[in-house]
Amino acid sequence: MVTCPIDLYATATVVLSDGTGLVRGPRDCPKAVRAVALTLERFGVDALDAALSLESPIPRGKGMASSTADVVASVAATAAALGRPPDAELEADIALLVEPSDGTMLPGIALFDHVSGRVRRCLGEPPPIDVLVLEFEAELDTVAFNAIDRTAALRSRADSFRESLSLIEAGITSADAELIGRGASLSATTYQDVLAKPELPQVFALADAAGATGVNVAHSGTVVGMLFNEDAERLEWAAAQARSRLLGLRATHRHRLIGGGSEVRCRLLPDEVRC
Repeated sequence: MVTCPIDLYATATVVLSDGTGLVRGPRDCPKAVRAVALTLERFGVDALDAALSLESPIPRGKGMASSTADVVASVAATAAALGRPPDAELEADIALLVEPSDGTMLPGIALFDHVSGRVRRCLGEPPPIDVLVLEFEAELDTVAFNAIDRTAALRSRADSFRESLSLIEAGITSADAELIGRGASLSATTYQDVLAKPELPQVFALADAAGATGVNVAHSGTVVGMLFNEDAERLEWAAAQARSRLLGLRATHRHRLIGGGSEVRCRLLPDEVRC
């Protein structure tokens, strides 16, 4: 998959203290708790306890990488609390041990093998692009989706996916939002045969009317995005039209396409490290 990082973040706080390797965290975030435990194990730490807290405005079950954001933030915070430098490769390794993962921990826009991580290639930093995220009522279980082998369906459409990737790469290299939009749109259309989004034809019609540069879709989710080349007026018009024209639309979100990666901030307190 090609990543689509936006300016929407999960925040993890990890507090380490003397103990026996016990990890405590939110009951509704078992993947993040496991990520903390795996990080401690990776560094051979068994004499510290970890307390994890998470804050995230990212919608769940929509394909917006909410679980990946939780996991990556938790790994980064744990590693920092241990005095380790930021490490996107470590974050990817741990995330893939937890479940199939988005590649938004990698810098820039990246091509990422979400199952095994064998492909991890940075394509470069994105040009200025705004994303109108269309959040629909339907949800999708990422683990269940990725448990089904779709290799044959994907390979039968390989030529189209290669063309879309070439357009996206060319757009990033030349800072051309139009090329990126064309590549994303081709990929979205091709992916309909793998994971159909019933609203997509209407979204394309609205994107065309609004003058969007393209449309992108979640790899394993139900959200759809419209890409705009820094045109707030057109984006706001599209958002208003979407709310009145698209059935099953739950919310719209305006965001900025950014480079991927985590950010760490730490505080040293008596008898503990908080990151």
